[in-house]
Amino acid sequence: MKRSLWYCTLLISFIGIKNGVSQNLVLNPSFESHINCPVRLGNFNDDLNSWSTPTKGSTDYFHACSEAMGTPKNFNGTQISDFGKGYAGFYLYAPNDYREYMQAELTEPLVQGETYELSFFVSLAERSDFAINAFGAVFSKNKIDIQILKPLSKMQLYKDKANIFSSIEIGYSHFANDTKDWMLVTTEYEAKGNEKYLILGNFKTNARTRKFLFKKGAKQGAYYYIDMVSLVSKGQSDAQPVVDAESRIESYALNKTHLFKHVLFDFDTYTLLSSAKEHLKKTYDYLKADPSLRMVIHGHTDNIGTSNYNQRLSNNRCRAVVDYFLILGLSKERISWEGHGGALPIADNTSATGRKKNRRVEFILTKQ
Repeated sequence: MKRSLWYCTLLISFIGIKNGVSQNLVLNPSFESHINCPVRLGNFNDDLNSWSTPTKGSTDYFHACSEAMGTPKNFNGTQISDFGKGYAGFYLYAPNDYREYMQAELTEPLVQGETYELSFFVSLAERSDFAINAFGAVFSKNKIDIQILKPLSKMQLYKDKANIFSSIEIGYSHFANDTKDWMLVTTEYEAKGNEKYLILGNFKTNARTRKFLFKKGAKQGAYYYIDMVSLVSKGQSDAQPVVDAESRIESYALNKTHLFKHVLFDFDTYTLLSSAKEHLKKTYDYLKADPSLRMVIHGHTDNIGTSNYNQRLSNNRCRAVVDYFLILGLSKERISWEGHGGALPIADNTSATGRKKNRRVEFILTKQ
């Protein structure tokens, strides 16, 4: 199975780490808390706690408790729920400009001028004909309820003069066309102040939406599953250490395995993101201060997918980390790497939590 994440991780569970350190302001982020076990399409408003739809679009809710609206198999394809037993699904592109959205209630209003990190996981449903390359988000002071089936445009939003809103777009050069794995979408947002609701979807018309057609005779549009929605204060998020609490940068233990927590890759490439480079630079500074230190990088995956693919994946991303250290100026004699694929798990691969722990990049320091 291809790990084609927009912001792909080869590290100990991104979500587990984030939620263990920073407060997620999204209530019911992984769609686990429900009023009813879903039994029909368009059930999002009726069955879920803390979520709603801002328009008449019939967003769907899926949970393993249901046969009709279950996980992993349902009417639009098959996707394992990697963050519990439930997830949601909606059309971000469809004929005649039809749109579906989802609206989350936040635990507290946002603080003016503070930067927040928004993230969520998506997977393109197998019956989709199109993929898109941009998602949108709207933050508002009051709950939105506009009875339309078309795109939720700024013109529609401005009709509610008592509400305050702002919008952002998360766009990339690549299309989100992975139907096998979950893809992480993330961006930053500077709060205007007092935002209490978050809406996700595509706010553009069909004509303005960049799309990729990969099936002839397209009729289904672009339907995405979505899970684990997170909104955290960037101040809290930035406070996370590069490695685990036992091995902060001030005192890396020799001959001991350390975990990188911010080694991120762009969608379907081996190019490090700028956020990853910032944290690797800190580790490089530590190595530069002591020329006797040597580093070995180890890359791991879970056991989903073929062993050959997982081996190549771990090799290539190890190499990306090593190459960046060499660019910074570390001598090639001081660093080496080894990819292990899924051969060395540290947790049970039969559970979502275990698989997330097994997807990791580690390093070991030794003295010359």
